[in-house]
Amino acid sequence: MNFQHTPFNGISYDHDTIRKLIKEYDVQFIKLQFVDINGQVKNLAVPSEHIDRVLNNEIMLDGSSIKGFRDIETSDMFFYPDINTFQILPWQERDGRNSARLICDIYNADGTPFEGCPRCNLKRLMLEAQKLGLSMNIGPEAEFFLFEKDEEDRITTKTHDRAGYYDVGPDDLGEAVRSDIVSTLQEMNFDIEASHHEGADGQHEVDFKYSDVLTAADNVVTFRIAVKAIAAQYGLHATFMPKPVYGINGSGMHCNISMFKDGVNAFYDENAQNQLSDTARYAIGGLLKHIKSITAVLNPTVNSYKRLVPGYEAPVYMAWSLANRSALLRVPSKRGVSTRVELRSPDPSCNPYLAFAAILAACLDGVRNRIEPPKQVDANIYKLTEKERKKFRIESLPGSLKEALYCMQNSLIAKTALGPHILEEFLTAKDIEWDSFRTYVSEWEIDKYLARY
Repeated sequence: MNFQHTPFNGISYDHDTIRKLIKEYDVQFIKLQFVDINGQVKNLAVPSEHIDRVLNNEIMLDGSSIKGFRDIETSDMFFYPDINTFQILPWQERDGRNSARLICDIYNADGTPFEGCPRCNLKRLMLEAQKLGLSMNIGPEAEFFLFEKDEEDRITTKTHDRAGYYDVGPDDLGEAVRSDIVSTLQEMNFDIEASHHEGADGQHEVDFKYSDVLTAADNVVTFRIAVKAIAAQYGLHATFMPKPVYGINGSGMHCNISMFKDGVNAFYDENAQNQLSDTARYAIGGLLKHIKSITAVLNPTVNSYKRLVPGYEAPVYMAWSLANRSALLRVPSKRGVSTRVELRSPDPSCNPYLAFAAILAACLDGVRNRIEPPKQVDANIYKLTEKERKKFRIESLPGSLKEALYCMQNSLIAKTALGPHILEEFLTAKDIEWDSFRTYVSEWEIDKYLARY
């Protein structure tokens, strides 16, 4: 698997350059980062004097200790760092203790990629696309909330401000935090396009430039770490939980998707209707056909489905349109190299490696099998009656994690996207999560029933 992260500034690292940077910045620790099947970042900190062992793939991992990895009898695994992900961590520098990170693939003891490593799995799907002469770019837009902490440093759900969409200071109290986040990300070679206050109280968004799916997934992981680290410096808690506060909008992670062939945007055809190529149409068809089967990956928590409800600008209806933001898929107006499709249902709690693998698998199936999408819907779907939606044959996304898992469990496209190992581990973990939620007695139930009965 020869795909590697390529930094936006065009720098490609080699071993000598990494050694030089470690010495120049007095780096004390190298953090070897990877994610588990839930997308949670894990790391092993190695003293920098052992950098040669790191670069020679000699550092071992106990896979039995990571959810969804190996059993104890086959637990020896190895870190294979992607050297182009080497990065000095700016928030560590300000602490006076310099650390760097390397994002790693996890390999088996026999030197083969571990089938349960989400990053290796995404590379596998990228190779499938390559066989068709295609590659995929994704531009994610991850939203997040800033919450205050109490006097004992415990996280609350009290939002940091009461500002709204595109508001400015002094209403927007998050300007300074966002500015620091942007500056930090720029130090880490992110190409930042914009940042702004989102629609809900205490909700924010920082947009960075699209990139290939592997780099995009790496960037989402890095982004989430950076946002939390900078927020903590302000005494705040940043969360990517999809729906932390009842009654206001939740946080999404819209994904702007395009496919390229021979360096040219394969979604663009200036002579076609709406200037959308056959490849674009088929990709849309594949996404709409398979979206129910991959929703559990794009929206992987119980809480995700409290965002995916009508009335809060969240996409719940399976349709596509030009510009219409009430549709699940929309095609923004820019054409040429910027031609893309925006999938609006994913949320930032997802594992980006698995989510992007699922999106890629659905699009590839659409292209391979020439799946035509239904007619686009121009009407505001939120205002259509149930009868009108049936007339247009507009279905809804799964309404709960349980329903999404049911749609996923016998899906061939889900098995293609995740592979048998990850699919089985994912379903098992999420079934446990759902059962825990199902049997938990909530405060709502206490408030509703305790006195009455």
